[in-house]
Amino acid sequence: MDFLKLIRYKNLLMVLLTMVLTKYALIHSFITNSYLSDFYFSVLTLSVLLITAGGYIINDIYDIEADKINKPSKLFIDKTISKKNAWKSYFILTFSGLILAVFLSISQLLPFNSLFFIFTIIGLFFYSKNLKKQILIGNILVSFFVGLTIFLIISFELNNHFETTNKGITNVYKMITPFWSVIGYSFFAFLTTFVREIIKDIEDVNGDLKLKSNTLPIIFGRKRASKVAFFFSVVLLVFLLIILQIIKSDILFLGYGIIFILSPLLYFLHKLWFSKSKQDYSLLSNILKIIMLFGILSMLLFTIH
Repeated sequence: MDFLKLIRYKNLLMVLLTMVLTKYALIHSFITNSYLSDFYFSVLTLSVLLITAGGYIINDIYDIEADKINKPSKLFIDKTISKKNAWKSYFILTFSGLILAVFLSISQLLPFNSLFFIFTIIGLFFYSKNLKKQILIGNILVSFFVGLTIFLIISFELNNHFETTNKGITNVYKMITPFWSVIGYSFFAFLTTFVREIIKDIEDVNGDLKLKSNTLPIIFGRKRASKVAFFFSVVLLVFLLIILQIIKSDILFLGYGIIFILSPLLYFLHKLWFSKSKQDYSLLSNILKIIMLFGILSMLLFTIH
């Protein structure tokens, strides 16, 4: 059970849900004959989950001192699991995920797709080691990786639809709508994660100070950092309003978006403007989790049409 907590199994379940809904709810609602078989999709999903789990472990390894201050009750490394075993777990999970990714990319005749996974592994390592201590760089990087999780699926489906025959031209047109839908969800995931990363930095400012980090709240103060989070939350709000304007003729999508995504976001903005304590920012982080969950679950609506 300690190992499951170490790899953030609840977050991994969210990644799994996102990938399954992206393929079987979103993409399959536009195309009937998927070019990424169930077997190869399973390989892709397992690869992403293994690399993500490894990322959580390496992050905790470099966060031991900060977590002693920020999250003492959630500290596992050097408490229930030795640092040596944590490093072993990181290498096993990451290497296994990479092997599966390379196998998948070569099997699908898309060898360059393996670069996505290699870049992610390298990025997660340096994020955990030092990039997350730098102002906004780490926030942007981890947000990009969350959005990439959704985009990876369409990258395999899309490339497999680009055939060199005349039929391939038709396939390209068939993929335009799911492509932009996936891009929209990827951008949504990026923005919500980016705002949440800033909120988490504000929440964890005491531990980050001990590590001499240069995060946004340390450089500019918690209040100014909160205003930056508010600004990008407004960007997310505008993005959602544009989407709702586009789909306004679809009552089901419109109603769902207003009730389960837009309304919680407006509540989040209200709470963010007046937040001051660590408990306030912890609540805001959880609200963003809920907003992202409802955003991803909206993919199910595509199966109804």
